[in-house]
Amino acid sequence: MLSIEVFSKQNKQYIEEATKLILDNFYLTNKDDVKEEVLRCLSEERVAFAAVIDDHLIGFIGAIPQYANTGWELHPLLVSKAYRFQGIGTLLVRAVEKEIALRGGVMIYLGSDDVEDKTTLSNTDLYQNTYTKIENIKNLSKHPYEFYEKLGYKIVGVIPDANGIGKPDIIMAKQIKK
Repeated sequence: MLSIEVFSKQNKQYIEEATKLILDNFYLTNKDDVKEEVLRCLSEERVAFAAVIDDHLIGFIGAIPQYANTGWELHPLLVSKAYRFQGIGTLLVRAVEKEIALRGGVMIYLGSDDVEDKTTLSNTDLYQNTYTKIENIKNLSKHPYEFYEKLGYKIVGVIPDANGIGKPDIIMAKQIKK
């Protein structure tokens, strides 16, 4: 049975499973560095939740306080490939949004990299006609920006070439408290 729970620094098994999840899904290869990043996600000032099935972590989400605690960066969000498109990511995002609102957060932002040419924002000059290109974005291959849009996030900008020439970071944000 699925549960969404606070991701605790005390749970060594979940830390190992989160480390493996990152290694399996991102272009990172150094296990020690990745484990260190997971531990940073679990530091006291941050927010982190785990998606758990049968006592195994199958996804997690984190958020970092910014802007004197009113703005928070959502980082990271991961769900095991075997469990994607089942609503687990949505449950994780909702859990983190609720906790951030309780802590006085007003908005959440995130960067959604396009390193695999999954949108029309990749491999184009985003220094020219930037807003027109954002307005006319198309999803070419299951880029997650549409997932976030369904949850109320809006594209508020891009960082051109953030991940190399033609590989932007798509910046999205959502107001959670009015």
